[in-house]
Amino acid sequence: MTEDWAAVASAINQRAAELGFRQRDLIERSHVSKAVVGEITRNVVQRRRNTRTLEALSLALDWHPQHLTAVLHGRMPPSVGEPIYRFDDEDIPARLAAIEHQLHAINDRLDEIASINDRRDDMRSISRQLEELNANVAAVVRDRRSGRERTSR
Repeated sequence: MTEDWAAVASAINQRAAELGFRQRDLIERSHVSKAVVGEITRNVVQRRRNTRTLEALSLALDWHPQHLTAVLHGRMPPSVGEPIYRFDDEDIPARLAAIEHQLHAINDRLDEIASINDRRDDMRSISRQLEELNANVAAVVRDRRSGRERTSR
């Protein structure tokens, strides 16, 4: 499995800039040594790190604990609130929890879409009512004009 430490460094630096963190802030929040934070953020030493190091950095950056591990391995980072699971095929309960979380997210999105469709249907109904109202107003105006023309003759 290839590891992309440059992507990890980029993700950390970009997120720290977004949050207005300096390296010292990241060290204090993560409790990771200055040397290790410097090596990772500058991508100067590429070696296997303890999973807890990446988790601590992820949490310090207000991300899901497995965010940087996912970046390292070229996977889509999990969102905050998603369950924590091992990235192997042996952890069936964790994989099912992740799938369940994704299903809940899909269900929420489908509810939003249904709500949008309901509003669209309401707008179509209102549009039809306005068309009928306009037709009725036009008929009344025509009737009044034709009534005036008859009386003026």
